[in-house]
Amino acid sequence: MSKITKYLNQLITGNAFDSSEILEAYSTDQSALKINPRLVVLPESTADIQKLMQFFNQLSEKNVRIPVAVRGSGLDEMGADLSTGAVISMEKLNRLEEIDKRERLVRVQAGITLKELNTALLVSGMTIPIKASQNETIGSLIANCPIDDYSAKYGGIKKYVERIEVVLANGERIQTGRAGTRLLKKAGDTLESRIYKDLNELVAENPNILQQISEKLSNQAGYPNIVYAIKKGTIDLMPLFFGSEGTLGIISEVILHAELLPPKPVRLVATFSNLKATLNFLSGVTPLDPLELNIFDLRILKIAEERGKSLSKITHKLQSGYVVYASFNDGGIKINKKIRRALKHIPSTAYSLIEDEKTAGIIDEFENSIDNYLNASNNGERVPLLSNFLIPSGNLVPFLKDLETLEQKIRLDLPLFGSFITGNYSIRPSLRISEPNLEQRVAILLKTGDILINTHGGAIAGGYPEGRVKAIITNETMDKDEKAFYKRIKEIFDPNNILTPDAKLGTDKNFTLKHLRTTKTPKIML
Repeated sequence: MSKITKYLNQLITGNAFDSSEILEAYSTDQSALKINPRLVVLPESTADIQKLMQFFNQLSEKNVRIPVAVRGSGLDEMGADLSTGAVISMEKLNRLEEIDKRERLVRVQAGITLKELNTALLVSGMTIPIKASQNETIGSLIANCPIDDYSAKYGGIKKYVERIEVVLANGERIQTGRAGTRLLKKAGDTLESRIYKDLNELVAENPNILQQISEKLSNQAGYPNIVYAIKKGTIDLMPLFFGSEGTLGIISEVILHAELLPPKPVRLVATFSNLKATLNFLSGVTPLDPLELNIFDLRILKIAEERGKSLSKITHKLQSGYVVYASFNDGGIKINKKIRRALKHIPSTAYSLIEDEKTAGIIDEFENSIDNYLNASNNGERVPLLSNFLIPSGNLVPFLKDLETLEQKIRLDLPLFGSFITGNYSIRPSLRISEPNLEQRVAILLKTGDILINTHGGAIAGGYPEGRVKAIITNETMDKDEKAFYKRIKEIFDPNNILTPDAKLGTDKNFTLKHLRTTKTPKIML
């Protein structure tokens, strides 16, 4: 055990580890990367996190810098929860602290999972309506701010967070909330007071850049939520932590506003042999305000079928085409009316299944087949590279046509799946992670994919921030002045650059590509 690890065990109530077995377990997440940390720390309280950050910050001031990454359940797809230094895992901070049933407010520690929280809320007839991995922590949902399949109807995680408690880079503990400019004159020379002052000055000095950012808020690269932080003489730091990936501070507690539990959704699956009929259906169903409206390249289901899934009543022996999954949760007569209206957009040449007692199991099998496809590959691994990117709905058809051309050019199957109503799509090709030219293959796929996405008005980091993986592209393509603006935000929050310094704007392309995994890692069901 190193001296630092031993000292940290004396310093905090939680535990610090540097044994090879534990370091190995925290060297991977759900991304394509493998980065070995120097130590892993499991704090058990906010006070523990404060002590840890005070220690690491003091070391950095003595020119001994140990970079720190914060980790939830290890589900990050872009590698932002990995570190060459210390990984602070939030898995022990998973308590539900308080529920206010009348106001529908709940206070939790950031390490609680979505499943744990919604299970507790269910007793009170409430929920946080987010369609994400049930193992995702609330802190990670804020830090990564993914566009989930329910976002079009319910607004995503941003809509439900009322306030957060954050431990800053030097160990200071703050609680966010919108307040007037009095905070700019806050007494004492604290990091919090300097953040308020410096952010206000930065925004005042760069109105053109702020306007430029506000015109493309669909892109999560950098810190675009700065446009929501300062407005009309008030300031609230909370928006900046959405999509910050642990680079600005460590979220320790969260107050959320819950929704009343909605009616159980009714599902519909339709299969089309051509893109024109698929788009007509998608366009016809969108005005009906569905809970979900997702499209899948039929090849995804064919691969799942080859692996044993029973999908013949959905695929109907078709070799190509698209499957659309829609769900409605309006309840009662309204839901039946919407289903009838949706069916009018299905031509006689297509196939459809509406959920009832007989078909529910078939639709369950279909939903499970997506996980089967994502988490297994005979010829390699479906690592997330071109995942969660934005394509405007009006540009989907030309994008898919150009995607077919790209497939032929790079000789790689690129079946698409995603949400038509949010515009958030993913492509998960099978790559041989042990092949000698993997770095080159990944770089080409990211670059050509980004060009294609941008050509059709999209953003590679539209549905999920850039982390380390997408950052090797976004850092090259981002406007120079905008990038400098974002870097200044990072400096304001983290003067000694210790919070995940090599993610987002600090990503080094060569380092990232050289740390691509060469062995498989267990996958988590999505």
